[in-house]
This record gives sequence, C-alpha cells and structure tokens, in this order.
Amino acid sequence: MNETRESSWVVRLVSAIDWPLVLIVSTLASVGVFNLYSASMAAGKSYHIAQAIAYLFGLSVALVMGLINRRVYERWSYVVYGGVVALLFLVMVVGTELNGSKRWLNLGVFLLQPSELLKIAVIMITARYFKDRESKEGSYSLLELGRLFGLVGLGVAFVLKQPDLGTSLAILAIFMTMVLFEGVKATSLVAMAAAAMFATPFVWVFGMKEYQKDRVITFLNLEEDQYGQAWQVRQSIIAFGSGRMWGKGHLEGTQIQKGFVPEFENDFAASTWAEEHGFIGMLFLLSLYMGLILWSLRISMRAQDRYGVHVGVGMAAFFFWHVLVNIGMVTGSLPVVGLPLPLMSYGRSNLMTIMLGVGLLLNASATRAGKTADR
Repeated sequence: MNETRESSWVVRLVSAIDWPLVLIVSTLASVGVFNLYSASMAAGKSYHIAQAIAYLFGLSVALVMGLINRRVYERWSYVVYGGVVALLFLVMVVGTELNGSKRWLNLGVFLLQPSELLKIAVIMITARYFKDRESKEGSYSLLELGRLFGLVGLGVAFVLKQPDLGTSLAILAIFMTMVLFEGVKATSLVAMAAAAMFATPFVWVFGMKEYQKDRVITFLNLEEDQYGQAWQVRQSIIAFGSGRMWGKGHLEGTQIQKGFVPEFENDFAASTWAEEHGFIGMLFLLSLYMGLILWSLRISMRAQDRYGVHVGVGMAAFFFWHVLVNIGMVTGSLPVVGLPLPLMSYGRSNLMTIMLGVGLLLNASATRAGKTADR
C-alpha cells in the first residue's frame, strides 16, 4: 500500500511540471553554456562551468517553486517587493562599485545585483494589483493606477541612482506591457505620452550620466567614430557579418578569440554565437526565444486566475524586451544600454532572476492543471 501511495505521489509530482517549458529553458541554457565555453577559451576563465552550476541550482529552485501553494506568491508579493527595495537601499549604503556603477552587494561567494531581482518583484506586485482590482469599465485611469505607479517608480528610482539606465528601462518596459495588457483609458494614454515627451529633455540634461549620453551619441554616429566609443559595436557588427550563413565553427571566431569584441561573455554574447554559427545559428537561437515567449503567453491564456494570467504576460514581456534590446544593441540597431541576453549572457544574478521567473511560470502552469494547493 505504501509503495502504491509513493508511486502515485511521484506520478502527480511529475505530471505537475510543465515539461515543454523546462525543455525550452534547458535547451537555451545549454546553448548558453556551450557558447560561454568559447568565451572561456578566449578569456582564460571558466565562465561556462560557473554558469552551468548556477543553472542547475536555479532549475532546482524553479521546480520547487512550481509546486508551492499558489496563494503564497499572491500573499507575499508586496513583501517580496519591499524586501528587494530594501536591498536596493542597502546597495547605496554598502554596495560594491564596479566600472563607475554601484549595483552589487558582496555576499562573499558571489556579487548579488538586486536590480535584477526587481524585475521579478515588479511582475509579482503588478499581477497582484490587477488581481485585486478589476476595472468595471474595462480599462484604468491614471488615478486608479497611481498607487501602482508610485510603488514601481520607487524601485526604478533606486536603480537609476546606481546608475543603471538599461535595467531601469527594461523594468519600465515590462511593467508598461502588463499595464497596457490590462487596459488603460485613451485619455490616460495621451497624458502618459505627453508626460514622457515633456520629461525627455530633463532626463537627458539632469538624469543621464555623461557616459550614457556618449552611448546615445555614438549610436547616432557609428560611422564617424569607428575607433572611439563605437569600437565595441563596430567589432560586434563585423563578428555578425563574418559568420555568414553557417558560421566559422566552434572556437574559430577570430573577432572573439582574438579579443576584438569587449564583454563577449556578457552583453555581447550573441556576437560570439553569430560569428561561430552564422545566420542559421542565430535563426535557431531566435526560434528558441520565440518558443519561450509564446509558451509563456500560452500559460497566461490557460491560467486559472488573474494573477497567473499577468505572471505569464509579465514573463513574456521580460523575455521579449531583453532579446529585442540586446540583439538591437549588438547589431548597432539600438544604443548600448548594458542589457544581458537571457540564458546566454554570463551573470549569476541575471540567471537566478530568470529562473525565479520560470518558477512562477511553472507554478501558474501547475495551478491550471490543478496540481498545486488551492488554499
């Protein structure tokens, strides 16, 4: 009898996991580790090993998250957000500064970047906010969204202070995608657009550091500044072009192996992949991302409650904006803002953030299947 019960418990456990989601994420992570092996050979460091260990740990966390009582995330959303904001404040006080930015907390084993965690925290409180407040008119006014905008704005303000414009813009893009999905009144949209246009020159003059302005100016003058600020982007474009249809082959990318492209293990990881695997390799990679985004939306559409619906939309937006901006900046189509490519760029804080998001998706999927507790 005990063996039968144990067998039944294992079957329920296995059936609760959204295996297609795990497969897509694991495939992307494997491609990322494979790509980081090339970066490791070029840099003489073991990026791929550290990334693989972090992913296995993150996957374990995500699987456990998928089986937790679904109400836990709803109840603790605001507390989680408050905790992340507290960490951001702590960064200002005792944070570690690298390359002119104070973004990390030194935990001894690794550097934690709380601004990455804010992405998931924003998804959680936005999902909770819309679950609790369903507009009777089908769309929201600015007054109805005031509290939510204030909460998210507080966290973003801390991130801008570090300074980290790229992460701030990513958080705002994810947040606004979730807000627009829920519905905003036309008059409120016009007001927000007008406010954004009015604020732009003030942000440029007072809110952006000189190096951030230089990146925008460089983006607008790539051809005129090939050996200055534009060097990194120009070399990345060369790496993409030299890959041609099938690529130069694993470990054969000269732009990467000879160190012409800076940050090839982080923000410019796509340059490594493009040079070694060409157009076909990039098509394969982008297809995986498309599958991940569409599967997140599928989870959203099939979710049992509004919280799960918005978690799915939020994570789809997370992946979409990160991929769009990163590929845009490494191909010279957008300014360089320091945004990593999900599951490809090296970085344990970013990787753990992604896996926490995957855990929320797994939970929303299991909830729909009736495999998590409903109390």
